[in-house]
Amino acid sequence: MRVVIALGGNALLRRGQPLTAENQRANIRQAAAQIARIAQVVDQGRSHEIVIAHGNGPQVGLLALQAASYVEVPAYPLDVLGAQTEAMIGYVIEQELGNLLPADQPLATILTMVEVDPEDPAFATPTKPIGPVYPRAHAEVLAASAGWTIAADGDGYRRVVASPEPRRIFEIRPIRQLLEAGTIVVCAGGGGIPTAFGPDGTLHGVEAVVDKDATAAMLAINLSADLLVIATDVDGIYTGWPGPDRQRLERSTPNELDTFALDAGSMGPKIKAASQFVRTTGRPAVIGALDDLAALVAGTAGTRIV
Repeated sequence: MRVVIALGGNALLRRGQPLTAENQRANIRQAAAQIARIAQVVDQGRSHEIVIAHGNGPQVGLLALQAASYVEVPAYPLDVLGAQTEAMIGYVIEQELGNLLPADQPLATILTMVEVDPEDPAFATPTKPIGPVYPRAHAEVLAASAGWTIAADGDGYRRVVASPEPRRIFEIRPIRQLLEAGTIVVCAGGGGIPTAFGPDGTLHGVEAVVDKDATAAMLAINLSADLLVIATDVDGIYTGWPGPDRQRLERSTPNELDTFALDAGSMGPKIKAASQFVRTTGRPAVIGALDDLAALVAGTAGTRIV
């Protein structure tokens, strides 16, 4: 079975944790243990083919803060910071997986550029949260001093940036070739590096963060995946969230989910991406907790969308 696994940025760095390298590695180590279990399952005489995408919201936000603190040069743009986080997170995922899997299992991280439309209306309405969660007063001070747009996130506030729709994954052919050669591929980190063609036809970076789940759905569609797994920090989709009568859905359909009022910065993009994959391919997607990753693939945890 060919599986695309999208690891949420908040699953790799748990909500409220300090943004330290040690915390990120510890969480990635837990994710790697789950992925290694999936990689060693043999189905009809063959191992699962695995592609790993991942979020980078907390990580790219931290790099943006660090870059802004060095005033001798202009801060690096978000596309460059996105490339840095792709490499950083891919490195740790590869290393932790390599410590668990047989030595002859090939692993590769592909820095992935994704085309966006510079006229996408998302640029006028930033929704994608990046960086740490701040108390409201602190967030408002940062927004005023740095020109940020901020939005509520749980009990606090975060910076939000434009999140245009992905149009094309430039490296899809080498990703497919590596996958067909038995490689576990890490790619499309943070939704991919946002790029667009200028009037002169040259490709350039864009100040945005592409939604990781939207790109993961496109990746899964382009690779003819059998299953799209969106792993996050909650164990599924709930009705009545966050009230006391909330109930987790074990199974749903895109049409049913269309009736939900969704948070644009959190579960909404995950449901939209999963529904897009299901509608396009007729194959299932599942949303659930990173700690349940092996069970999500096995169909015994999370919310399965069919």
